Amino acid sequence: MISNFRQNPFSLLCFWTLIPLFLKQSIAGDDTLKAGQSINDTQLIVSATQMFELGFFSEPKSSNFKYLGIWYKGIPDVVVWVANRDNPIINSSATLKINGDGNFVLLNQTGEDFWCSNASRSVKNPIAQLLDTGNLVLRDSNSGSENYVWQSFDYPFDTLLPGMKLGWDLKTGLNRKLISRRNQMDLSSGKFSYGINTDGVPQLMVSEGNKTMFRGWPWFGNGFSRSRSQEANFMYNTSFEISFSYNNGPNNEPSRVVLDSSGSVVHYMWSKGDQNCHISYTFEGSGCNSYELCGNFGLCSSVLVASCGCLDGFEQKSTQSFSDGCVRKHPEICRAGEGFKKISNVKWPDSSGEFVKIKLGTQNCEKECLNDCSCLAYGALEIPKIGPSCVTWFGKLIDIRFVRDAGTGEDLFVRVAASELESSQKKSGVAVVVAMVIISILIFLALISWLIIRNVRRKAREDQGAVMIEALIQENELEMPIALIEAATDHFSVSNKIGEGGFGPVYKGKLPSGQEIAVKKLAESSRQGLQEFKNEILFISQLQHRNLVKLLGFCIHQEETLLIYEYMPNKSLDYFLFDDRRRSLLNWSMRIDIIIGIARGLLYLHRDSRLRIIHRDLKAANILLDSGMEPKISDFGIARMFGEDQTETKTKRVVGTFGYMSPEYVIDGRFSFKSDVFSFGVMLLEIVSGKRNRYFFHLEHQQLNLLGHVWKLWNEGRALELIDETLRDQFQEYEALKYINIGLLCIQGRPEKRPTMSSVLSMLENNNMELISPERPGFYEERFEWLGVDHSPSLGDKLTSSSNNVVTITLFDGR
Repeated sequence: MISNFRQNPFSLLCFWTLIPLFLKQSIAGDDTLKAGQSINDTQLIVSATQMFELGFFSEPKSSNFKYLGIWYKGIPDVVVWVANRDNPIINSSATLKINGDGNFVLLNQTGEDFWCSNASRSVKNPIAQLLDTGNLVLRDSNSGSENYVWQSFDYPFDTLLPGMKLGWDLKTGLNRKLISRRNQMDLSSGKFSYGINTDGVPQLMVSEGNKTMFRGWPWFGNGFSRSRSQEANFMYNTSFEISFSYNNGPNNEPSRVVLDSSGSVVHYMWSKGDQNCHISYTFEGSGCNSYELCGNFGLCSSVLVASCGCLDGFEQKSTQSFSDGCVRKHPEICRAGEGFKKISNVKWPDSSGEFVKIKLGTQNCEKECLNDCSCLAYGALEIPKIGPSCVTWFGKLIDIRFVRDAGTGEDLFVRVAASELESSQKKSGVAVVVAMVIISILIFLALISWLIIRNVRRKAREDQGAVMIEALIQENELEMPIALIEAATDHFSVSNKIGEGGFGPVYKGKLPSGQEIAVKKLAESSRQGLQEFKNEILFISQLQHRNLVKLLGFCIHQEETLLIYEYMPNKSLDYFLFDDRRRSLLNWSMRIDIIIGIARGLLYLHRDSRLRIIHRDLKAANILLDSGMEPKISDFGIARMFGEDQTETKTKRVVGTFGYMSPEYVIDGRFSFKSDVFSFGVMLLEIVSGKRNRYFFHLEHQQLNLLGHVWKLWNEGRALELIDETLRDQFQEYEALKYINIGLLCIQGRPEKRPTMSSVLSMLENNNMELISPERPGFYEERFEWLGVDHSPSLGDKLTSSSNNVVTITLFDGR
């Protein structure tokens, strides 16, 4: 049984909840069932090319609930259709047969009916066949091959297969739609449906009962083809059918569209090459897809998160919530002089029957709308074989959004008052005057352009790539609905809380698929905010490496700001490293693997990733450990991106954690890739010693921190004394000296003396490395007399050293 969940498309994974199918046999290797034949719960019908199987299964697997279903033969237990989903056979054997009326009937061992096909007409010589499309059909054996009296495709489960149709069919009188299951383990009909609203301009909709949750684009034949997939088929013929279906992709590999129990529509594709299920796209009611997010006359746009505005000529109705919608600035819209304002590149508003009228073969849409005072807006389209036509809206303009990709949206013409048009004309006149003033100002500015250019270039070096980042975020759909996260965490139950940092509390959760997640929830008291949140999404969503934590999604809902990650069962490195009891669980081999894993992840950030990233907050607390104790670099909230030719920049806002920040960064605000190298060196020495740099104390070197202590031991030929005492007899002396040497090279005071991460990784993996004499570390005597400092993590602490240098530090310790 499929377990569905939402993820950003780049993750390409899905999980299966297996249904225990008993040892079964095909009935004579046939794909048909004839009158007088039957199958029981130990038998199967298999389609001609072994694509699908029909038989009985139990769900949940430990239950006595028995269902008749169809599933893929070659994919682990992916059920695509269930006959008796709302009426399982309980504690009994089961039999499927064709009765005297030519209908399927499902019986228990006492002969009680649990399901019947109820075909619209009877046949004399019935024959049933399981097709390679996954369609179970019933027909007269003497009739044409596609003259079906009944087919399972007309009665969908929660799955749409290629060639299967949603929508209305005149022949059968059915309006076919997917119905979600009640929950992951309950196959009975749930509260969500996915189908076509055929009243008005057709549009695919997900509904909860009679309430629209989110919808697709309005379409009319091929009238809106710019945003349509080549595999999608849209049929509009009021005398025949209004339907949507899709074809398999060019590789003809199995695929399906599933309406999951949370109301999301997920398109899965099976790859025969790697035997994995890939998520092609997810259609869900989060962000701008949420039907009533911006209310009547609202307009939604989304770059990082969804935001609401009003259509031209309208203003927000309430200061409390945009879901209350907008109202006209000037209510007089049926007097001389009113007209229309064009809004380009949008998804047209809800085009259900009560809101819309369609006039075929009409060219002058503006005149059609202007002649009716109740007409709110119009749109024009070209319908194949019909010609120019008009769509006009009445009553409400709801669920309008800007589209992400230019050229794929439509034009909408909104009716506005004459005063709005006059205002626009006045603005045009004023624009000429303003332009003359601007030209004069530009001539003046040219005299001091060298100052501007210098500042702009400096700013460009600091923020190079910002435009690229904003474009990249548009490529990902990471938003998750709040309902999914609340269900996963049991509404952020205290029992699911696993930690708390500078961002806020962290909760463990489980998605409907069974995948465990960690949810970071922005706390009201946190001084972190949108910038850190945005950084995390922008960077992690673009980075793919085994030693970087994976971001699964994010959610902004009212006051809630959430980040969703893969769950790391072994917590963070500091959880083991700085605890006297747990430290011994990290043997020498594990520590070396962790060091090398961090180095590989950092090299990817600095050199090999799509974005060149400086982390700026590397520390043991930000190294998470998976079930195999493999390290994952996390927390990119204060990371910065560098351009290809950029090596260093400067900031007035120093952010990071004491004990890990490089001296040039703390003192001068200068940071570069070498700043991360310094932090890595500190972590390396902490890992081999089991001691924390911050608050380190040694009786012999009371005025030195860990870095100074290591430096002293190295120069005195006693470096092996640094190694954690719990590691005795687990390492060779040369090997231990090599790692201490690399750590000292990374923490050298002058950044130009520190190696790059490519050199560091080369040294780590070189078993014959010659030891190199390092220079003195930065912060060699870091026993500053900080005045009036609260050592608890805070933002904007002003720190005064014994040399009276004042530095403003933003701390994210314990994030």
